[in-house]
Amino acid sequence: MRTHCKNRPGAARIVLAVTMYSSALLGAEPVMVDLQNLPRVGAVDERYQSFNIEMVEVTGGRFWAPYAKQSPAAAGEAVKLATPALDPAAFRYRPPIDLSRPRLRQLAAALGPAYLRVSGTWANSTYFQDSPAPTGLPPGFGGVLTRAAWSGVVDFARAVNARIVTSFAISQGVRDSQGVWTPDQARKFVEFTEAAGGSIAAAEFFNEPTFAAMGGAPPGYDAAAYGRDFAVFRSFARKSAPRMSILGPGSIGEATSLAAGHGLLRTEDMLRASGPGLDAFSYHFYGAVSKRCAALGTAQGAALATTAAAALSEDWLSRTDRDEAFYAVLRDRFEPGKPLWLTETAEAACGGNPWAASFIDSFRYLDQLGRLARRGVQVVAHNTLAASDYGLLDEDTLEPRPNYWAAWLWRKTMGTTVLDAGKSPAASVHLYAHCLRGRPGGVALLAINVDSESPHGLAIPMAGERYTLTARNLLDTSIDLNGSPLRLAAHDELPELTARPAPAGRVELPPASITFLAFPNAGNAGCR
Repeated sequence: MRTHCKNRPGAARIVLAVTMYSSALLGAEPVMVDLQNLPRVGAVDERYQSFNIEMVEVTGGRFWAPYAKQSPAAAGEAVKLATPALDPAAFRYRPPIDLSRPRLRQLAAALGPAYLRVSGTWANSTYFQDSPAPTGLPPGFGGVLTRAAWSGVVDFARAVNARIVTSFAISQGVRDSQGVWTPDQARKFVEFTEAAGGSIAAAEFFNEPTFAAMGGAPPGYDAAAYGRDFAVFRSFARKSAPRMSILGPGSIGEATSLAAGHGLLRTEDMLRASGPGLDAFSYHFYGAVSKRCAALGTAQGAALATTAAAALSEDWLSRTDRDEAFYAVLRDRFEPGKPLWLTETAEAACGGNPWAASFIDSFRYLDQLGRLARRGVQVVAHNTLAASDYGLLDEDTLEPRPNYWAAWLWRKTMGTTVLDAGKSPAASVHLYAHCLRGRPGGVALLAINVDSESPHGLAIPMAGERYTLTARNLLDTSIDLNGSPLRLAAHDELPELTARPAPAGRVELPPASITFLAFPNAGNAGCR
């Protein structure tokens, strides 16, 4: 028996089985997973799973408005961002984020240790006000970052066991009479961070130089200008912030048409102009633009969009492989041997689609983590922690969304050593293996069944523990763990992570489900 659930109005109809299937429906027995002998294929950073807080959240300003919270009044507000043809109602003004809220700190800390990236397009033109009293907004900038606001970031990072990653302003306000970037603002920013008791672990020169002109660079900015400016930045960083890793270039969209038609600077040209000097090669990835930016004008915007109906498809889930492969080739040519960092990613650019806050995007979220770990990417920073529809938390209530619970389970089970999971029992079951966190010799499996109509079986040689995420409707914003709703306790405590037994033999993977399996006694030599 199965229940057919119809999605909310306007969404694609998705079938989800919510009852357990009899063994007669499970088909032939799959190949047994050899837990003891799964080979080690690599390792990721301890802070592999990380997150972003946009600079505009810290300073206060207009950022992508959650769909349900747009209002006619918002449509009349001016937008200080070079994004032509976007409806102003796509943005919402928000005051500076209060990083002292206990719930926010408690939930962020549960994902730690992590990197906290504070950057974004708005950071490219943000003025650091290095004085206790307001000084106003100087010419050539679009926003003000106060000492108090940045001190709040430093304190938050320390409280949640996060290391700060950021970028610097490159707008007209930081340039000399010849139009060359100057490090005065960056130096004050770094020095104040250290004076406040923090440090910047890593930084990109600026956010998404592929969109330099749209992101605040002077008109006519090209690869040669980038190379010239990067040389100044590199010299500054090595002298004034020697412990800060230089990330870059932080490009986006070149493996697809995502960046077409916006004065794209090619990464290859920028790297050729700048020469070597990166400690890690960073890039950004979005598989599509959201409904907000699909209105960029024309058929181009529509072509860059996606739908909820495609959210479990291999075409959608594999897009992260395509972009990683594109940038890995450039890394190998220009910065061989340097680690790859994905410093910004989410369901879709421009704040995410309405379904980014629902369970259906958790398949993308976890599948991406599994794929990129297997491909050797060292850090994946989700955008954002708590802003717009793609936030891990609701920005107003700070209630965990399905992707937060997915992130929490990854943190609890998947260690830094990556294993070859072997043959999957079916094309619709995506299987990933890591050493089990905190248990020498233990193995963790992540089995994602993207088949929304049929269950599949996974054969295991020994007893373990299972944690299965499901929802009555794939577009629900609440989910179940092992059949019980996941929610915070009365005082915002995270629930106790209670496993169900997974007896040796066949483990059922329900339709449209995500299952973590823990085997503390696997005895895997690569995990000792």
